[in-house]
Amino acid sequence: MAIKIRKEDALNYHTQGTPGKIEVIPTKPLSSQMDLALAYSPGVAEPCKEIAADVENVYKYTAKGNLVGVISNGSAVLGLGDIGAEASKPVMEGKGVLFKKFAGIDVFDIEINEKDPKKLIQTIKSLEPTFGGINLEDIKAPECFEIEQTLKKEMNIPVMHDDQHGTAIISGAALLNALEIVGKDISDIKLVVNGAGAAAISCTRFYVSLGIKRENIVLCDKDGILRTDRTDLDEIRREFSTDRNLHSLSDALLGADVFLGLSAGNVVSQEQLRLMAPNPIVFALANPDPEISYDLAVAAREDIIMATGRSDHPNQVNNVLGFPYIFRGALDVRATAINEEMKLAAAQAIAKLAKEPVPDIVNKAYGEDKLGFGRFYLIPKPLDPRLITTIAPAVAKAAIESGVAKKPITDWDSYELELQERIGIDQRLMSVVIARAKKDPKRVVFAEADNRKILKAAQIIKDEKIAVPILLGNKERILTLIEENSLDLQNVTIIDPLEESQMLSQFADILYKKRQRKGMTKGDAARLVTQRNYFGAMMVETEQADAFISGLTRDYPKTVLPSLHTIGVRPGTKRVTGMYIMNTDKGPYFFADATVNLNPTAEELVEIIGLTAEAVRFFNIEPRIAVLSYSNFGSAKGDIPDKMAKATAMAKEKYPDLIIEGEMQANVALNDEIQRDMYPFSKLINKKANTLIFPDLSSGNIAYKLLAELGNAEAIGPILLGMNKPVHILQLGSSIREIVNMVAVAVVDAQSAQTL
Repeated sequence: MAIKIRKEDALNYHTQGTPGKIEVIPTKPLSSQMDLALAYSPGVAEPCKEIAADVENVYKYTAKGNLVGVISNGSAVLGLGDIGAEASKPVMEGKGVLFKKFAGIDVFDIEINEKDPKKLIQTIKSLEPTFGGINLEDIKAPECFEIEQTLKKEMNIPVMHDDQHGTAIISGAALLNALEIVGKDISDIKLVVNGAGAAAISCTRFYVSLGIKRENIVLCDKDGILRTDRTDLDEIRREFSTDRNLHSLSDALLGADVFLGLSAGNVVSQEQLRLMAPNPIVFALANPDPEISYDLAVAAREDIIMATGRSDHPNQVNNVLGFPYIFRGALDVRATAINEEMKLAAAQAIAKLAKEPVPDIVNKAYGEDKLGFGRFYLIPKPLDPRLITTIAPAVAKAAIESGVAKKPITDWDSYELELQERIGIDQRLMSVVIARAKKDPKRVVFAEADNRKILKAAQIIKDEKIAVPILLGNKERILTLIEENSLDLQNVTIIDPLEESQMLSQFADILYKKRQRKGMTKGDAARLVTQRNYFGAMMVETEQADAFISGLTRDYPKTVLPSLHTIGVRPGTKRVTGMYIMNTDKGPYFFADATVNLNPTAEELVEIIGLTAEAVRFFNIEPRIAVLSYSNFGSAKGDIPDKMAKATAMAKEKYPDLIIEGEMQANVALNDEIQRDMYPFSKLINKKANTLIFPDLSSGNIAYKLLAELGNAEAIGPILLGMNKPVHILQLGSSIREIVNMVAVAVVDAQSAQTL
């Protein structure tokens, strides 16, 4: 879906904390005088001498082999045009973030204040000693063609202008699969391209490489068909000019098999689509508005196969499917170029992946019952974790076979494991959860809506369609805060519990019936339901909302108690527990219990283990459980080691299908080498624990807070496990992002509860 971005939010995002989106983090320890001497002077002289003796050693002793330069002169930035080098920097930083997130590639963004192609070429060429590859970005046509072609000839590292080739590769994969579905031969089809910029020309050239005949191609720009008798065409555009008797887009579309749009929104009509051949393939890739909207296109032709650049329709052509993994493969074999063979290999790998069974994690992320190859699934989804292990090896193999690889790979199984470890294959957990929430948004009631953070989070979840917010609190106060913060929550439901006499009466009766044999009077019930934590929980209990969020401004015990009184634990569960997800650069880790159970017994820990394992599987991750202590397998005696050893034994017996190990120290649980050397019987060897069970609330709470503050890990939670309906309690003082993440978890929880 198209996400609504507000100017204030965008500017705040880029200014909060450290300005911008990137930073340099040392990869070696710098904690002693010796470390500093090794890092700089005099120790750094040794690798300098090694590189001087053999320049290829630069890959051995420096970060060059995993470093890409994202370079622009700001002459064609997104839809903003020639806005200058400095103004392009936020985009280049953003590209760097995508390289890192999806392929583990480090980036320096370089903005060069130079419009002369020859001078720009010379500047970029001089940067070759620094980088393992160059990604050219947002450089206008036709200069971009000369710049890329010259650099590819004169440099010995991979160079790619993603604006040209990214769209070509991804749409090329979609084209191959679409043609297979409709049973047409690529050598026979007629192609019409609307647009004649860098992306359009490159896509057309790439389609020729795939097998389309030049005589079957027609290009059209804002001035009409690219004809041989036009005098305004440069050498690049003249390459695909035609002398056929065609003078308009409608003329070209008559009988055409494929339409590729890389132009402007809403320039193609339904009548023009009806001129096309049976089973037309329409790639309307203008952003944010396609050349013809998806709804109009499918209404015009029932036999159409449609792709756009948007995420709210099937078959999104998104460059992030390609460039991170293409560079990953090129860097890993130390390729001297990204050639046509490597681009074709990437397209074919993407096309092939779409035909393979889709993992459950991807189906759930996009809210589908079963994604599968066909008219509505031509190419993989951007969150598919298999992309890196499919595209990067294909590109690397093509580089080796085409003779541009200086460091061939021989052990492909090890390479696949290396790729997974490089990015942390499970790092996209929250991306998957949010995408899944968007497919079926649920009603989420907020108890603390008279808080600016809650309202800002409500704005985000409303705009992104993650959930339908319901705001509890004093209506006048909430409306004032909305106005003061320039928010657009006009159609969001606001409820002041004190003004809802009918709901209060209903809720008081229900609460009294639930608690009358536990010391609660009718008067107590009537008084309690006026409190927002009781009122909101009761809305979920009576199915007037699907999930409840609270805890931003109140202590955890005071927040969770009303939900226990109204909603209660689910049948067969004796207690609830709290779990944190700690998102680290090594992937997610699950901590329990850090919020609810003060000092659980061994028997209670067994139930905590079961609830936590179930929750980890809820996120489509197989739990590998370490039961923690200050002892390793009986190495020390005491109440805690004894309790944790007993809990481990009981849990193994109760849950024989789970990987459970303990009791053990935290560092041992996470260190394969120690386990292999000291405890070779451990079930966690080569698997590494991802789920940590703490002996008591204090240790769990201390551990997650230390990791969040000192380890720069993102804490998601606490996620309340064992409740009968979706209730989730925020950490005191949570950030807006943490609130949004918790809402997404609550929505997916509600979706799952609905299917039970």
